[in-house]
Order: sequence, then structure tokens, then C-alpha cells
Amino acid sequence: MSRIGKKPIMIPSGVEVIINGTTVRVKGPKGELTKDFNPAILISKEGSMLIVTPKNENKTTRALWGTVRQGLANMIQGVNQEFTKQLQIEGIGYRASVENKNLILNVGFTHPITIEAKPGISFKVEKNIVTVSGVDKDLVSMIAAQTRRVKPPEPYKGKGIRYVGERVRKKVGKKAVAATK
Repeated sequence: MSRIGKKPIMIPSGVEVIINGTTVRVKGPKGELTKDFNPAILISKEGSMLIVTPKNENKTTRALWGTVRQGLANMIQGVNQEFTKQLQIEGIGYRASVENKNLILNVGFTHPITIEAKPGISFKVEKNIVTVSGVDKDLVSMIAAQTRRVKPPEPYKGKGIRYVGERVRKKVGKKAVAATK
């Protein structure tokens, strides 16, 4: 039995949930999301709560139960208040800017890297901090990971793009290793 799947989802005021078979549409003050879910999971609305239950008890539906419930909770939370991921750019001459809603990264390559803003995603740059925000948690996380993948932090000097608060384990260089022998 799923501990997460058993919990009902509270629908806050100002958020509208429409269930049409396996498709769920959520409208809120920040935006609107629509998503199709697995037909093996039943989604029902009772008052101001969403209840998620499996149709039958087998291994795959039990595995999907909590995932579907958390996906619905993320949709409701996203249309009520946006999700954000912050990335930190570390390195001399490394910078970022926003042009026409797209993110432009200058991180040591011969050309600038452009990351396109998908619908529902917005970028904000302050000094060396890039903020990716939007109503869809999956999309925000995917764009943030794609941005980090452009220049991941290297272990010797720590230059690159990392999440705010991420710790990079630094390695000792050749000189330090040669001096200990």
C-alpha cells in the first residue's frame, strides 16, 4: 500500500480541477495545466479534495499510485504558486543574459549558448544567479538540468554552472599530489 497515495489532496480556493476520464485539467491564478494519467488509477473529486485510488491491486498499479498522486499535487501547487530552480554561474568571464525570453550563456565557449524558453517557462538573471520558473515542476526541473548540463562544475577549480547550494567536491591538482610523494 502506498503511504503517499492514500493521502487526499486539498484543493485550495481559487484553483479549479476538471476531471475527464484519465485527463485532469487544473486552473489557478498562475496558469493552467493539463495532463493525462494512467487509466489503472482512479482520480475522483469529493468536495474540495482529490482522492486517488488504484483500480486493482497488482505490482504496477501500486507503483503508479503514489506517483500519480504526487503529480496531481504538483499540478495544484504549481498553478497556485510557481516552482523555481536557481542556478549559480561560477567562473571568470562567465555570464548569462535574457534576450526575447531566451537564456543566453557565455561560459567559455567560442560562441554563446542559447536555451529556448518553452511555453510557461521564464528566466531571470541577477548577477551570477539564473532563476528558472514556471507552473509545471517537471518542465522547470528539465530546463534547469539542461542549463546545468551546458557547463557542469569541474572538480579542480569549481568553474561551471551549479544549483544554488550544491556542493562541488574539489580534487587536488598535480602539484599537490607530486609534493606529497
